[in-house]
Amino acid sequence: MTTKNIELVAAPRTPHFVGDGFRVHNFIPSGYHLDMERMSPFIMLDYNSKYNFPPSEIPRGVGVHPHRGFETVTIAYKGKVAHHDSSGGGGVIGEGDVQWMTAASGVLHKEYHEKEFSKKGGEFQMVQLWVNLPAKDKMSAPKYQGITNEQIDKYILPDNAGFIEVIAGKYKDVKGAASTFTPVHLQNAKLSEGGKASFSFPADYNTALLVIEGSIKVNDTEIVPTDHFVLFENKGEDFSIEALENATVLVLSGEPINEPIVAHGPFVMNTNEEILQAFDDVNTGKFGYLAD
Repeated sequence: MTTKNIELVAAPRTPHFVGDGFRVHNFIPSGYHLDMERMSPFIMLDYNSKYNFPPSEIPRGVGVHPHRGFETVTIAYKGKVAHHDSSGGGGVIGEGDVQWMTAASGVLHKEYHEKEFSKKGGEFQMVQLWVNLPAKDKMSAPKYQGITNEQIDKYILPDNAGFIEVIAGKYKDVKGAASTFTPVHLQNAKLSEGGKASFSFPADYNTALLVIEGSIKVNDTEIVPTDHFVLFENKGEDFSIEALENATVLVLSGEPINEPIVAHGPFVMNTNEEILQAFDDVNTGKFGYLAD
């Protein structure tokens, strides 16, 4: 058993708006050296920390835009989001739910605050993660996984410490609800005050935490406050977290995809030529049609 030590703790950067519905702190890629190559297969992480949106008759969000070459994963902690895409995928996710959209060969999609939530307003808290695809799968068919909280299996920790929601991958003997193209572990640790949980991932996997609620202690030494991001070294396998108060922690670990990354806006491919082809395919209607 070898300890996986912390490489850095990143404070949330100044937030910015994506569309008019998502007020986010960007952690991947960022000025903390958390670039796409370092964090592969996780190539973007935007965190909408808890924010109160006033009521609006017109739902806030992001209008129609394309994606190719990766997957978008939206995890709802507060509020509700509606999703529609040109491959027919779509639905509404609420607190505790997950949208896992595989853009792959290309989709147009849009995301908005769900209509009734928008009318009432309220607290909104989300994570959107982009997960890269290997070259062999980048042009596969798009798909959509709408995963409700009831479909996410939980590992109950002993001594009333809390539980681990396994979105993807595995924790102990509990398997994740989402299907993935490469090995990806994505989990919510929901710990009661004083609760502890231990984790083990291969040394070469890129592994990180995002503290969604409360504050935690990592490996019995480092205190990490709310809304901070923890990156682990690519050495050792095991680490522990302890909740200093009731806490929710997003745990992510994945096998790096050791292939060239060429990213331009909503496209993440392996070559410049593939990026140019993506623009051409959008302009010639090959991503389908989606009304505003």
